[in-house]
Amino acid sequence: MDPKVNYKVHPQETIFFFLKLIISFGLYGLLIWLILNLSKADDPKMMAFLPVILFYLALIIVYVFFRFGILIGHLKGNAVKLNKNQFPDLYQTVSLQTELLGLKRVPDVFILQSGGVMNAFAARFLGRNYIVLFSEVVETAYEQDMHIIEFIIAHELGHIRRKHMIKSLVCFPASIIPFLGAAYSRACEYTCDNIGHALAPAGLRSGLLILASGRSLYKKVNLKSYLFQDQTEDGFWKWFAEKVSSHPNLTKRLASFIDARMVQEVPETVSAILKKETDHAKYMPQG
Repeated sequence: MDPKVNYKVHPQETIFFFLKLIISFGLYGLLIWLILNLSKADDPKMMAFLPVILFYLALIIVYVFFRFGILIGHLKGNAVKLNKNQFPDLYQTVSLQTELLGLKRVPDVFILQSGGVMNAFAARFLGRNYIVLFSEVVETAYEQDMHIIEFIIAHELGHIRRKHMIKSLVCFPASIIPFLGAAYSRACEYTCDNIGHALAPAGLRSGLLILASGRSLYKKVNLKSYLFQDQTEDGFWKWFAEKVSSHPNLTKRLASFIDARMVQEVPETVSAILKKETDHAKYMPQG
């Protein structure tokens, strides 16, 4: 099903995905060649390596399977699942955004007690998609601005729409290449921010800033100063920390949508800027 909303895919996502795909299939081919040659080897010492390789392959598969299985099992037994009777307003948001993105099936969405952590994530297990919303984010949205949770849900749906979980699993062998997996993940985050902005533009600023400063202080953040922080706070360790991270720096994610030069010279907090925005942002962008 084609999406009913337009969004931009970050160009590096496509580049890094195909690079990971080529490397992964090369490694798959090398592994198959190695197994076939070891199975035909005349030297008993060489043949002894075959069961070791197969054992570790099976161990990795079982570990990944049970790791995700336990996660999903924990959600089903402890988290609160959204439906028409449980947080119906959030469920309606998920359903509408799912339709606008052209997804065939509404994912299972859970609210999980987070101990104060502001986050959310998407997962896939046995052919089903899941979204987990940490309770702190949901509470903040209900108390202050529902646009926040609309943006976060849209961002996580973006991972499902772009099949990021499936692609990462297929390209798992490429994880041995330093920095490549992190670079691909960062590009995916930019794409999902674009999707979040397309579906819930009014929630982008606050939705990203609460990750930086928390549920209350984000309102007091001087937006222009924070954007310029990406230029004033420089150095090797800042650069390196981002290169090994799965997410881009928040200053960069915000700067992708907000030009610091367009923010007024007079210090202006995010809360003041948000007051100027419409409270009735539409899901489907015009044009």
